[in-house]
This record gives sequence, structure tokens and C-alpha cells, in this order.
Amino acid sequence: MLTKRQNLLECIHGGNPDRYVNQYEAFAMVMASPLSDRSHLSTDGYLIDAWGCYQQRIEGQPGFFPMHDLQHRVVTDVCAWRDQVKVPGNPDDPAFWEPLAARAETIDRNEQFVCSAVMPGIFERLHHLCEITETLVNFYEEPEEMHALIDEIVGWELRLADAHLKYVKPDALFHHDDWGTQISTFLSPEMFEEFFLEPYKTVYGYYKDHGVELVVHHSDSFGETLVPYMIDMGVDIWQGVISSTNDIPKLIERYGHEIAFMGGIETQLIDKPDWTQSEVEAEVERAITSVGHKTRFIPSLTSGLDASGYPGVYEAVSAAIDEMSKRDFA
Repeated sequence: MLTKRQNLLECIHGGNPDRYVNQYEAFAMVMASPLSDRSHLSTDGYLIDAWGCYQQRIEGQPGFFPMHDLQHRVVTDVCAWRDQVKVPGNPDDPAFWEPLAARAETIDRNEQFVCSAVMPGIFERLHHLCEITETLVNFYEEPEEMHALIDEIVGWELRLADAHLKYVKPDALFHHDDWGTQISTFLSPEMFEEFFLEPYKTVYGYYKDHGVELVVHHSDSFGETLVPYMIDMGVDIWQGVISSTNDIPKLIERYGHEIAFMGGIETQLIDKPDWTQSEVEAEVERAITSVGHKTRFIPSLTSGLDASGYPGVYEAVSAAIDEMSKRDFA
């Protein structure tokens, strides 16, 4: 029986996996938010991240949401961002990283990839700083300032990469950056290329130049028009591929020799307070059967971590995938 790591490599390279890769099983995630102030979490329900963005925890919702009222918004005028943004310095704080390094040391690298998880990504950092509507307008009205701000974000990404490479020594990178809604990308492909292709080639190329084997990019959205850019950036797995608007079988047929696709199981349909086992099993069955590929595709919830918003959903999905493996790989 192949290890989880070996099975994933067989899958994404079009080899001979002996079962479906089951969600994130091949990745031992190591998450880190150096320099962020979490002192308000227990009392106020928010943190202040390394860039000075207020990130609020909302009851019943996964993750954090940026606070964009004018009192808390970091950038109110993109032309003044140099005065308004607190660009983080060196994240290399041994006291912060050494426990993460110790955890990474305990991971069996034959069984799993040690995977550094980095979030938010470059686009998300922009709209966390500037607010989403203002950010989209700024691409049109102030492109030079947006390029300059992106350059600063890339500089931080590279400093953060140095810390991960020094302490965690990852085999894989999981990088989070949502590039669209369920029905469309936030930017046209041409504008996406103008602003994000070279910055991401720089970041992902840096990790790969320093020994990282796999880059997994999360964007749970419509994004099939951006797949050629993902390939050019060096993405090995697009995680979060929703099946309602992305044609996953077509993507595998066209691009599967260069990139693999992870997702297909719609989080929005089954990760809910009143979820049932039968709903989960039906959605897993639909996702795997509709794709119809045992390689280049990793069935998983489309959401971007090895967990669910509501207790038990992630585990129920994993159990259902295991049952599908028994059927399809018998």
C-alpha cells in the first residue's frame, strides 16, 4: 500500500494510485501568523495582523473577516498607502518559530508532505488593506500605485518564505488567495496577468528554488480561465475547484498533464448546521462520479483547510471518500 504522500504523487502525475487521495491527508499543515497581535481575540473577537488589518471572528462563520468600516480600514486613499500601511519587518522570531520547527520535526516525511500554509495571498492582502470594492476600482484608476503596493506585499511574502524555509523546511506550500466568486473571476484574465502573474512567479519560484516540491494554490471560486496562469506561476495543484461553474473533467483533459485539480465536493451544500450523513454521501458520490478520473483529481471539500465549518462534516466526507475508493479501486 502506498503512503499518503506516494499516493498523491501517483495521482497528480498520472501514475497508478491505489486509492483516491482523500482530501488533505497527504499534507501535514503548519500554519503561522508571525507579528500578529492576538491579544483582542479573547475579549473583543478580533486580531490585528502583521499589516495592521483588523480581522474579526464572526459567530458561525469559518475563519476571520476584515473589518472595513472607516474606523478600522487601513488604506483610505491608495495614493497615500505608503503613509497608511504598516509594512511588516522581519518575521524571523525564534521564539515564535521554534515550536513550529519542533512540530515539523515530528512529521514522517515519507508518509506526508510537511506543508507550510500561507494566507492571505497577494490579492486578498490588497482587499484586506483597501476594502474589496475600492481595490477593484484602484486597478483601473491607480494601476501604478497598485503595482507598487503589490511589490511591497511580495517583499513580505519572500521574508515570510525565508522563515518557513529556515524553521519548517517544507516539502509543500499551501497558499490561499481567492481570485473570484462562484460565477466569475474578480479580474479579467488580461488584468489578472498584468498585476499578478509575475508577482506569483516570483513567490512560487522562490519556494521551488529552495527545495519545495509542490505548490498548492487555494481559490474556491470560478477560475478555469486562470488555469494557464496558474501553470505559468508554478502551481502543481489547484485546490478549491468548485464543480458548479468549473468544468473539472474538461480541465483535466486539457491541462491535467501540467496541473492537478482538488475539490469538487461543494462545501456550500453540505457544510451546514443541519448536515446529514446521507447528504454528505450523496455529494461525494456525485462529485467523484461526475469527474470520472482516478488521476489528476483529488476529491475534497472546496473550502481551504483540512477542517469544516461545522463539527463532523470533514470527517464524514473523508469516510465517504474511503468507501468510494473501496468500490472504484477494488
